Amino acid sequence: MAQLKPYRGGYYLWEYVPSLPAAIIFLILFVAATTFHFWKLHRTRAWFCLAFSLGGLFEVIGYIGRAAAHNATDSVIVYAIQNVFLLLGPTLFAATVYMTLGRIIRSVHAEKHSLVRINWLTKTFVMGDVVSFVVQGSASGLMATGDKAKLGSNIVVASLLIQVIMFGLFIVTSAVFEVRMRRSPPTEAFDQRINWISRVHTLYAVSALILIRSIFRVVEYAAGNDGYPLTHEWMLYVFDSVLMIICMIIWGIWYPGSLSRLIEPSQEIVTEEVAGIGLKGR
Repeated sequence: MAQLKPYRGGYYLWEYVPSLPAAIIFLILFVAATTFHFWKLHRTRAWFCLAFSLGGLFEVIGYIGRAAAHNATDSVIVYAIQNVFLLLGPTLFAATVYMTLGRIIRSVHAEKHSLVRINWLTKTFVMGDVVSFVVQGSASGLMATGDKAKLGSNIVVASLLIQVIMFGLFIVTSAVFEVRMRRSPPTEAFDQRINWISRVHTLYAVSALILIRSIFRVVEYAAGNDGYPLTHEWMLYVFDSVLMIICMIIWGIWYPGSLSRLIEPSQEIVTEEVAGIGLKGR
């Protein structure tokens, strides 16, 4: 029977024995979702969605680590693997979400409606995401060492706060874009292939789920090793695992793979086709 064992001396990596059934269930779910996303990526060649698929792969590795931890609560390697990959997976989801908004705006020729200059839109949010990714990745490793665990936890909280702030700004930017589009829609806004409203609402849904998850993680680490979130495993599954699998399902159903074809090789193609549709309808 699995037991909670100390890493060294009286220091415990875990506050509970990780549930093997829960880890296996979500491992299966994320394997299925990730496989589907890589298949969609292969079919559409929408390479800006690669980060999202890799995020799913990170989740898979993370839950393999949690499953292994059931019988290895004293293994610092297993603890670090599940901790690092489960922290970083949603950060990769966020990168694709950020890149998608810029493509939506370009596909409808609505650069003037963007709150942030279109040339800086993706760069600004993705750079914030990269900073959060790097900081979380380096700090989560420190959390596996007893003497630097508190420092690592504080750094992770700081990086998660960066992620929360960036997501808040991103949601505001998306909302402003939608309001301006409804007030003054360009011709391309009526192109049913683009369906920009549905795509923006998909961004809202996925962004909100990742934002809630990030806020939970901030609370989790800020509360410390003796806090309720880190001592009760169900909270991780409810406020992280479930939310992230829903993210993958939503993104998979409303996959933005066709956006690249609508804005490449030149945006004029979309304009000409929409104009042609309008002439035929007369």
